[in-house]
Amino acid sequence: MKDQKILKNMSMVVREHLINVTKIGDQDYICLTDMAKSAGEERALHSWLRTKNTISFLGFWEQINNQDFKVHEFVYFKNNAGANNFNPSIVEWIEKTNAKGIIAKRGRYGGTYAHKDIAFEFGTWLSPEFKLLIITEFQRLKEKEQELVKWDSHRYLSRVNYRLHTDSIKLILLPLLQLAKSQEVFVYTDEADMLNKVVFGETAAEWKANNLNQAKNNKNQRDFASIEQLVVLANLENLNAHFISEGKDQQNRMQLLITAAQRQFKSFITEEEENSKNTNISNLKKP
Repeated sequence: MKDQKILKNMSMVVREHLINVTKIGDQDYICLTDMAKSAGEERALHSWLRTKNTISFLGFWEQINNQDFKVHEFVYFKNNAGANNFNPSIVEWIEKTNAKGIIAKRGRYGGTYAHKDIAFEFGTWLSPEFKLLIITEFQRLKEKEQELVKWDSHRYLSRVNYRLHTDSIKLILLPLLQLAKSQEVFVYTDEADMLNKVVFGETAAEWKANNLNQAKNNKNQRDFASIEQLVVLANLENLNAHFISEGKDQQNRMQLLITAAQRQFKSFITEEEENSKNTNISNLKKP
C-alpha cells in the first residue's frame, strides 16, 4: 500500500523508560539495552549471556528459526558457558555462530536488539514481574499497530473511491453544467464538501477554521477520521458516483446520502453493542 504509515521503529514505555522496538523483515525485535536500563540493571545483558541456560536457549531458538546457524560454533559456546573465564560479547556470538535472533544496531535507535521470543526470555531473567510488564506493553503496541494498519487500509480505499467519484464529476456532471474551465474546480470542491457535511458535519473550510493546529501541513478532517467514518466515506463516494450517473441533482443526492450514512453509522453502533453483549456473556461464570 503506497501510503503505509507503519513505522519501522516504534517504542513502548516501561517504568518511565522508553524501550525501542524495530522491524527486521516482518519480525519484531525489542531493544535489550533499553530493557536492562528500564529494569535498573545496565550490565545485566553481559551477565545474562554468560549463563548456560541462556546459551542453550539461544542455540535452540537459532536451530529452529535460522537455517544458516553454525551449530559447530554454538557447541563451543555451550561447552564453555558458565565458566569463570567465559565472557562472550554480543558481537562475538553473532559473528561466530551467524545468529540472527540477536542483532547489534548502530545509529539513532542503536543498541542490542533481540527477537521478541528472546527478549521475553531476557525479561524473565531480569525478573518475572518485569517480563509481565514487557509483554503487557508489547501487546498494547501491537494492538495500536493493528489499528493503524486498519486505518491506513480504509484511508486508501477512500482515496481509490474518491477517484471514481471525481471521474463521475468530470465525465458526467461537468458536461451537463457547461461551465468555464476556471469554474470547474468549484464543482469538485462543492461535491467533496457535500460528502464532508454528511460524514463529518462540516465542510473542509469549516473544519480548518475550527482546527488550526491539526490543519497544519495540509492536513484535513479525513486524516483524523475514525475507521467508521472512513468506511462510510468510501461507501458514499461510490454511491454518489452512481447517483451522478443516474442524473440525480445534488439536493436529491444529498438526501439519499444522508439516509445511507445514518443507516451505516447505526450498523456500526449496533455491531459494537452486539460485541459488548457477547463479551459480557462470555465473562459470565458458569454455575
